[in-house]
Amino acid sequence: MPIDRVDPPREGAIGLVLTGGGARAAYQVGVLAGIMDILDPDRRPGFANPFGIICGSSAGAVNAGALGCRANDVHAAVDHLEQLWGNLHTGDVYHADGPRLFLTGVRWLMLLMLGWAMPGADRQQPRALLDNTPLRGLLEDTLDFERLQVNLDAGHLQSLAITAAAYTTGEHLTFYQSTGTIEPWSRPLRRAIPCNLEVDHLLASSSIPFIFQAQALNVHSMIQWCGDGSMRQLAPLSPAIHLGAKKICIIGTGHRDDTHPEEGEKQPPYPSIAQIGGHTLSNIFLDSLSMDVERMQRINDLLARLPANELKSQSLRPVSTFAITPSRSLDEIALAHIDQMPRAARTLFRVLGVSSSSGPTTGGALISYLLFEASFTQELIRLGRADSMSRVEEVKAFFKETQQ
Repeated sequence: MPIDRVDPPREGAIGLVLTGGGARAAYQVGVLAGIMDILDPDRRPGFANPFGIICGSSAGAVNAGALGCRANDVHAAVDHLEQLWGNLHTGDVYHADGPRLFLTGVRWLMLLMLGWAMPGADRQQPRALLDNTPLRGLLEDTLDFERLQVNLDAGHLQSLAITAAAYTTGEHLTFYQSTGTIEPWSRPLRRAIPCNLEVDHLLASSSIPFIFQAQALNVHSMIQWCGDGSMRQLAPLSPAIHLGAKKICIIGTGHRDDTHPEEGEKQPPYPSIAQIGGHTLSNIFLDSLSMDVERMQRINDLLARLPANELKSQSLRPVSTFAITPSRSLDEIALAHIDQMPRAARTLFRVLGVSSSSGPTTGGALISYLLFEASFTQELIRLGRADSMSRVEEVKAFFKETQQ
């Protein structure tokens, strides 16, 4: 289908940063739906995509890719994401049937018990806890990356960036596709790579460590085994800034009160594997974003103190941010829907320490990343939309300049 030409985004386009979080990324879709309802409630034909630069990591990379491939019709793009996430089932993302999970468990057990005595054990070791092969088929069926370049050429989008962590070199990599020429940047432990994005980049970026297997990517004619884009992501806002964003809309997936400081016990039980795993994933997915936003605010405060003529001579520039994060604990919501998982997967996670009880020690954090079931994702979409609609005036103010 031909795509109409529009004026290219102005210098200093609004960037959209979508962070990771497995199934939690359904929340981002609700926020986006709410933002679009606020900006264009009448769904006018030809309404321009408000996000000139889109950056995604982990499951947020899937949402970013879907938006980029349909940037010519942003309402249709968000509708498509609502359909995708709202009808999701665990089997669409990873194999959750009893025989496969049992076989994987047996292979891990045999490797731990007898690996030292098994010739060629290194070739037989399982690559991850779960097999996410179905996710590739889902993404290939729903995304058309040929449309991405068409949208870039037509001016519906300025840049799309997907991040991943390279196990081979230890670097954090930003793969990006843009209009014009944007010189790749390099910083300690992180660098940018211009390329034609494809499904493999989304699979790499969303490969949760230990849980989903790494993905092989071609980086300057060398194969790099890459995993989740939230690992070693020291500066989540950096790609959007390097790609030219003057304002950044951030949609996170972490509730500020998920640490439960008021629920500490004098003699708590030893943490389960699920509790430790959930804490580890939260550290990977959530902590670096809040720190980077805080760092950006401090830089903006310092730049605001400079005289206008001196500010122009600086290599730094002020970048305003607007962040929306869940108003409720996604851990608690996940525990309320755990019974929707396939029985075999539910049994596996209960063995690891996940229970449907409420509280910080029941593995809610871990299951919230892996509960790819419609009842859960639909509730997250509703929550995201409600959180957007509760901040109507702030949304309008942030996007005002680009809508005039």
